[in-house]
Amino acid sequence: MPTIRDVARLAGVSVATVSRVLNKNGYVNKDTEQKVIKAIEQLQYMPNAVARGLAGKQTGTIALILPDISNPFFPEIARAVEDVAQKHGYTVILCNSDDQGQKEQTYIEMLRKKYIDGIIFASNTLREEDVQQMQANKIPLVVLDRALANRACSVIRSRNYEGAKLAVTHLLEIGCQKIAHLYGPQDIITARERMLGYEESVMHFPWYTPSLMVPGYFSLDGGIAAVKELFAKHGDVDGIFCGNDLMAIGALKGLHQLGIRVPDEVALIGFDGISLTQITQPELSTVAQPIYEMGSLAARVLIEMITSGEIETKLYELDVTLVGRESSRRSS
Repeated sequence: MPTIRDVARLAGVSVATVSRVLNKNGYVNKDTEQKVIKAIEQLQYMPNAVARGLAGKQTGTIALILPDISNPFFPEIARAVEDVAQKHGYTVILCNSDDQGQKEQTYIEMLRKKYIDGIIFASNTLREEDVQQMQANKIPLVVLDRALANRACSVIRSRNYEGAKLAVTHLLEIGCQKIAHLYGPQDIITARERMLGYEESVMHFPWYTPSLMVPGYFSLDGGIAAVKELFAKHGDVDGIFCGNDLMAIGALKGLHQLGIRVPDEVALIGFDGISLTQITQPELSTVAQPIYEMGSLAARVLIEMITSGEIETKLYELDVTLVGRESSRRSS
């Protein structure tokens, strides 16, 4: 196998110069850069896709950084991204950051060195300086779902605040007299917006108290624990809005363990619209995001930026839909 020294020898330059070309780090004049690229291609030192990337062409690869691949919401996003990417001749690299900023930084650096064509982030740990650096390096990026609306890049997200109000209104309309909220991590903008939508919908009722809001950490186990904590304080709750469907599924199990019947004693609704909500007993009501549309739109927007060479900074906010099922009863 050829080495970096073989490339340097063939190009008539130092190993350090080859390294600068490979990493796009430091000044190399155009003539020298072309000699290095030619040597790389001749020796097949790097994969052809990367060599083409060095020559200023596209590699045909995009990256998708997800915060939690165990949450069914994100594999559904990934499927849509991959479908659109494949249709346009792109390969997708999937990275799972586990909501860890340092792990995400490692991925960003690794992807930059691999000359990726563009990146889709579904992350709440992406820093403003990361956005600025990628824009300076002309790396197209789209931020999906867990993003501030005013971030200086293309953002695709749902109307979380409005969706929360839709969920609470539904519970009120079916006759609920005391509604609680299981919320996600407050460093995630979607969780904050959904909590705000709940709070502003119920704060004028005499029964409202902040202790009706219990953290469920956007997880199945968190939902189980949260609903038990809730009923230890408020045994008369008859409606629960969960900030995502995983917590709602956990809450359903926790209520069953407590011997509380859904929907006869407590009506329950989640948020996201993942497919698992259709196979629970009873089936879960949810505020459904257009998950596939979000993923496919993110991929289309990114690919358009890659092919046009123009960096877009646009906000796309998609509507949500109330899906009423067995877990939320209708008033008689």
